[in-house]
Amino acid sequence: MNIRFTPRALAEAKRIKDWWVRNRPAAPELFERELAAVLDLIRDIPTVGLLYSRRDEAEIRWALLPRTRDHVYYTVASDEAAVLSVWGVRRQRGPKL
Repeated sequence: MNIRFTPRALAEAKRIKDWWVRNRPAAPELFERELAAVLDLIRDIPTVGLLYSRRDEAEIRWALLPRTRDHVYYTVASDEAAVLSVWGVRRQRGPKL
């Protein structure tokens, strides 16, 4: 299964990665490792994420990055998963998708 990032999700992931590298010197690569692990899991089991909402008959799911406490919001269509957002749970609300 292919995984594609929307421009929004790519910008969010880069912002979170940059923050993590600057502010977490003991584990600067933790966000990237967790994101890669979740993407591998989505590739293997596309329905692994919990249902967040439905939009235009597509299910939007989310998966947790447990140590960084970020969520990956995505949809699946045939052989592609589209990452819509990478969102920190510290915001105490989900993204508007």
